[in-house]
Amino acid sequence: MLDFPRWKVWAVSLTILVGILLSIPSLVPKAQTERWPGWIPNPRVSLGLDIAGGSQLLLEADVADAAKQRLQAMEDQVTTELRRGEPRIQIGDVSTSGGKLSFIVRDPTQLDSAVERLRTLTQPVGLTGSRDWEVTVVDSTRIVLTPTEAGATNALNNSLTVARDVVRRRIDPGGTKEITVISQGQRRIFVQVPGVEDPEALKDLIGQTARLEFKLVDLNADPNQVAEGRAPPGSQVLQMADGTGAIAVQRRVMVSGEQLVDAKQSFDQDGRAVVSITFNPAGARRFGRVTQENVGKPFAIILDDKVLSAPNINEPILGGQAQISGQFSVESAAQLAISLASGKLPVKLNVVEERTVSAELGADSIESGTIASIFATIAVIALMVMTYGRFGVYASFALLVNAFMILGVMAVFGASLTLPGIAGFVLTIGAAVDANVLINERIREELRRGRKMLDALETGYKEASTAIFDANITNTIAAVLMMYFGSGPIRGFAVVLLIGIITSVFTAVNFTRMLVALWIKSKRPRTLNI
Repeated sequence: MLDFPRWKVWAVSLTILVGILLSIPSLVPKAQTERWPGWIPNPRVSLGLDIAGGSQLLLEADVADAAKQRLQAMEDQVTTELRRGEPRIQIGDVSTSGGKLSFIVRDPTQLDSAVERLRTLTQPVGLTGSRDWEVTVVDSTRIVLTPTEAGATNALNNSLTVARDVVRRRIDPGGTKEITVISQGQRRIFVQVPGVEDPEALKDLIGQTARLEFKLVDLNADPNQVAEGRAPPGSQVLQMADGTGAIAVQRRVMVSGEQLVDAKQSFDQDGRAVVSITFNPAGARRFGRVTQENVGKPFAIILDDKVLSAPNINEPILGGQAQISGQFSVESAAQLAISLASGKLPVKLNVVEERTVSAELGADSIESGTIASIFATIAVIALMVMTYGRFGVYASFALLVNAFMILGVMAVFGASLTLPGIAGFVLTIGAAVDANVLINERIREELRRGRKMLDALETGYKEASTAIFDANITNTIAAVLMMYFGSGPIRGFAVVLLIGIITSVFTAVNFTRMLVALWIKSKRPRTLNI
């Protein structure tokens, strides 16, 4: 028991001191901490929606946009399949009117081959027995691909699942804000974000599809026709993002945002805000090849069907990195970088309902939770002191230190404190002394068996530690599962519970053992009252 070296005393003491210092900013009004010098760390525990208020949005998938994007994707697949396959099949008069994709096979002898190859692009829809696209032939030379109802429903469900994950990554890249993003029905996503001061910025961040494309500018387009919204076959007219007009670009996508691996806000050589992007190996090769083949030609950087800019390709870009320039502020460039890094929305989301949640209920809840925590702490301290005397005092010190360390750890990770989190905090306070109860009762038992004081202390801590760790491992598993599979209130409860389990074991076993060892070394007691 006396074998508690000085380095371990310093390690335990510094760990506890750091935890207490990190918890202080969360206990001080925010207005006061803002006056602190910039070099002083200022981590704070953020408050959840049910405590601090925030924004609540209901988003609905744009079915028409989803159908349009699906049709365009199929057009790209068809063009690629027929061009790359053997033999190469030439097509023309491509049309997407009426929600169907149709085109003419220029060589009638290749019609059956084209139909066979296109049917490999269709997929069965679950166990419905139908496929996602129907391939038919009309007028002997025209092939028509029609999306089936089952295929459209399945595609929309898949898009909504991906969109939900994208929305979560955009709002909370670190996964610590305890936001709620869940599906509601077949077309809607429900979002709750705590502590948001600018709901308009939140809507802009969520609603931006972030569909990034690089396309060549059509230099053969007639400016007069472009002004009227007409483009040559194989091209399309897109508006400039700054509202200065429109240009014609080729429909074929050179490189898309799906091949990005990173995006971040930076500055160009003139000090203007830009977005630096990095492609994956396949995207880097394709971007390098296209820029090599089109040196001296302009290409358009397109975001959500708006042309951000159309610079000339002065030289091949072979490094897999590029910059997106435009009329960006630092904030808008950073927001675009977040949108691109989190991935594009597979379907456009429209805000159909917006609510601002008041923090008044949260103030009452904080007051009630504070009162409950204070009474719980006082009751536990009183019981421990009356039951175990000096060892109860040590356990009480560990209890208070544990509360500060929980706040400090939560502040470092930016975790949010919700109403269920307060419940988990109070529960942790009540359960934090469990380990000390096991240790103290084991020491009592060893003393009754006639062991000497030091032997009883050593055996009590050693033998109780096994039961302590076993019990807390099962609690940790439960907390991890709730945190992994849960969301919103469940996740908030699990986060506080998991942190509390770790800190309570540390303080109950290591901190109290250090206090006991220092007391024995300094006072050299002959008897032990516990």
